[in-house]
Amino acid sequence: MTRVLALIPGGLGDQLLFFPTLEHLQEEYPSAQIDVMVEPRAKASYRVCPVVNKVMTFDFIGRTGPADWGNLIGLGRDREYDAAIYMGQGWQMGILLWLMGIPKRIAYDGSGGFFYTDTVPLKTKQYMAYQYHDLLHGMGITSACPEIAISIPSSDRQWAESEQQRLGLSPEQGYVIVHGDIYPRLNPLDRYPIDGWQSIVLGLQERQPDLPIVLIDDPKVPDWSRTLMNKSTALKLSSPTGIGKLAALIDGAQMLICPESAPMHLAVSLHTQVVALFGSRNPGQQLPDSDLAVGLKSNTGNISDISPIQVLEKTKL
Repeated sequence: MTRVLALIPGGLGDQLLFFPTLEHLQEEYPSAQIDVMVEPRAKASYRVCPVVNKVMTFDFIGRTGPADWGNLIGLGRDREYDAAIYMGQGWQMGILLWLMGIPKRIAYDGSGGFFYTDTVPLKTKQYMAYQYHDLLHGMGITSACPEIAISIPSSDRQWAESEQQRLGLSPEQGYVIVHGDIYPRLNPLDRYPIDGWQSIVLGLQERQPDLPIVLIDDPKVPDWSRTLMNKSTALKLSSPTGIGKLAALIDGAQMLICPESAPMHLAVSLHTQVVALFGSRNPGQQLPDSDLAVGLKSNTGNISDISPIQVLEKTKL
C-alpha cells in the first residue's frame, strides 16, 4: 500500500474527528502517502495534522458538474491510488472512485454499495471519531481507535506565547477561554443568546475574580465580543488567525467554554478541560467519555434553554 486517498465531506470538526483514522492508517502503513479530499471550508484544519501528504478540495455538497467530475477522475488516475476511503455512502462517489481505477474502495453500507469493494456498517449511536474509524475495518484494521491528536506548528506556539504576554497572562495563573457562537450556524436552535454569555462571564468573574477570561474574537462578527466587552472591562480579547494559533492558545488555557464546534474538538485533542453547549445534537456523538469533556444538552433541543447556572455548575477550576 503506497498511496491512499481519503474523501472527507464536512467542516473543520468532521476533519478533526477523522484525524484518529488517518493516524491509525499511517501507523499500519508507515511508508504510504495519505492524501485527503475535503471541502474548501475545511482545508485549514490540516495545518495541525502531521500525517497527511497532500490536501485537495472538492465541493461535496455544492453544485458540481461534468467538468468537476472529470477533473476529479483525472486527478485520481494521475496519482494511481491503491485505496480510497469515502466517509459517506451512495453510488455517485462509488462510480467516481471506480472510474479513477482505484482497486480498493471503502465506504459505509448503503445504496450503490456494489461500486465499492468493501463496505462497513454505519453505526451512528457512538462517538463520531469511532464511527469514522470503523471505515478501517474495510482494510482489515480492527484495533481500537486512538484519541484525537494534533501537532501545533512552532510558529503558532510562538504567536500564542507573544499573545499571552500581550494580554498579561501568566502560565502559573492560567486563564479561561470563552469561544462564543461567532460562526454562522445552519440551525438557529444551536445559537446561544448573547445575554446567556453575559451571565456566564459575569458568573465566572464573581466566583474567581482573579482568573483572567479571554474572549475569542472574529473581526467578521464583531458584535458578539463587543457586546461582552462593554459589560466588563476586565475581559481580555484575542483574535487568533488560523486553527494553529487558536489551538496553541487553547493549549495554555485551564478551560474552554463554547458551543459544540471545532474549538471543542481542539480542546479534546489537547486535554484541555472543555464545557460545551449542545442544542439539537447529541453530546455522546461529539465528545469522548472523559472527565475533561463535559457536554451540556438542552432538554428541549434548543440551546438557549440551557441556563447560565447550569454552565457555571460544570466549571470546576
